[in-house]
Amino acid sequence: MSITATAVGALPRQNIIAQRRARTRPALLAAALLAPSAVFLLLFTYTPVIEVLLSSFAQHSFGAATQWGVGNYVRLLQDPHFIKAVTNNLLYGAGTIVPSLTLALAFALGLRETTRFTTIMRTLIALPLLIPLVAAAALFIFIFLPGAGLLDYYLARLGIPQTNWIGDPSLALGSIIAITVWKNTGYYMLFFLAGLAGIPQDFLDAAKIDGAGALARFRHVTLPLLMPTLGFVLVIALLNVLTQVDHVIVMTQGGPDDATALVLFYIYQQAHQNFDTGLASAATVVSVAFLFALSFVSLRTLERGTHYES
Repeated sequence: MSITATAVGALPRQNIIAQRRARTRPALLAAALLAPSAVFLLLFTYTPVIEVLLSSFAQHSFGAATQWGVGNYVRLLQDPHFIKAVTNNLLYGAGTIVPSLTLALAFALGLRETTRFTTIMRTLIALPLLIPLVAAAALFIFIFLPGAGLLDYYLARLGIPQTNWIGDPSLALGSIIAITVWKNTGYYMLFFLAGLAGIPQDFLDAAKIDGAGALARFRHVTLPLLMPTLGFVLVIALLNVLTQVDHVIVMTQGGPDDATALVLFYIYQQAHQNFDTGLASAATVVSVAFLFALSFVSLRTLERGTHYES
């Protein structure tokens, strides 16, 4: 009896052990499959972030010991070049986001119906999306070339004298803005087309039956239903304002007189030209902190966005 009872009592224990092993094996397999990605993520994402954060608090002086503190941030906020870069970024953001989103939404509304003509127009408007920003900058250098560029060539026929579009401090930032608007409008239009496709046609038909005109239908039906898409596209546009700098490096190098120096170019300049890694790291931390805050606000906005279902 004692042997049999012992054997019977051992069976539940064996079952428990078998169940634990069955649960552990998928977890171990998942960990093994994710381990390479986790290692690369740690080495190439989180480690550089930690290094930049530490570097932003370290001040290196020739022949002296490294000093730790917020000195780099103090220097950053007192640097007139950084203040100029922030001001340029604000003007650049206002000059690119508003026209880009307005044109993208207008094109999406006009090309909402799928026909052969609208398909061709969608392709032409979205074509700049396929051109790298560096290549677009090289193309616009030829277009803006004083006297011999395409823009001055056609303006001369209208009696307008030649203009140094990227060499004049009062016009250089506007020229950079024009490139960005041309490059991003088609990209944002694709998101608006997808958002418009998700609006039930029954809502628009009901508003039309009630006597609402095209403007009233857009204001009271289309725009409210498109708000989640608009919020998402707005966040992407803001991120592009802070992260696109290739055309500035290719065309103007931040000049003339810092007229086109954006924050990201300022970071590049401090790190690779002035070799002031502490100042560049401090500017990077400030920029990344703003991006995190922007992402948080965008997510909260999208969560509170109104969704309608038919």
